[in-house]
Amino acid sequence: MKRADLIKRIGERRSFLCVGLDPDSDRIPKRFAGDVLAFNRWIIDQTRDHCVAYKPNTAFYEAIGLEGTQLLKDTIDYIGSDHLIIADAKRGDIGNTSRYYARFAFDTLGADAITVAPYMGADSVQPFLESPDKWTILLALTSNPGGDDFQHTTQGNTDQPLYERVMRRAMEWGTPDNLMFVCGATRAERFEHLRRIAPAHFFLVPGIGAQGGDLAAVCRYGMNEDCGLLVNSSRGILYADDPAAAAQKLQRQMEEALNNYAPKVFQ
Repeated sequence: MKRADLIKRIGERRSFLCVGLDPDSDRIPKRFAGDVLAFNRWIIDQTRDHCVAYKPNTAFYEAIGLEGTQLLKDTIDYIGSDHLIIADAKRGDIGNTSRYYARFAFDTLGADAITVAPYMGADSVQPFLESPDKWTILLALTSNPGGDDFQHTTQGNTDQPLYERVMRRAMEWGTPDNLMFVCGATRAERFEHLRRIAPAHFFLVPGIGAQGGDLAAVCRYGMNEDCGLLVNSSRGILYADDPAAAAQKLQRQMEEALNNYAPKVFQ
């Protein structure tokens, strides 16, 4: 999906919601009798009018066993082409291996984007960036507590944190048309700084809902004129009593934020 198409969908749906499809067999309602695909299809049907993207975390499917890959493929096929589909796999390896990871995500699964870990540097990321009309979503500032172990450390005689160095270097490899950054919502106070680093790039923002992220603060500090945000909610929608209502509530909050900070997307 091209950047212009993503922005168009944000304007049409008045939403920048991404729904995380991370099915936990222990939490799926009993009426589905453990049928993960049926549950996923139900969630998609409940939410597709309120979101612009879906993000299946590949680990939840790999853990199912050999049939998990087919389940993931069937889920992606059911979503269709009208939403951005993010394979949340956090890949990152030497160039040739990354090339096959990219082929699996984009060609076999049919995803539009994949999350990538940048630790091994340019040659591990470049193969993902070579696929036309696909997105590489690079880990930058994550919301987990352990993110402090490395991401905020400074380098040499500079006070530049590692996550900033990662973002600035990665912007030499990709463009706002094919490169996004993962920036956790529980770090909302840093979004103003993140936006100064990457004024035009989209941010994938996990941590809203069950993890306690502040949507209003993320929008206030992180939105640009094209919106520039995909805000993910997984458990807060998947296991809500009424997933459609939970998604619609977020969509309405997002519409208000777009009116305040990015009215251009409605034009």
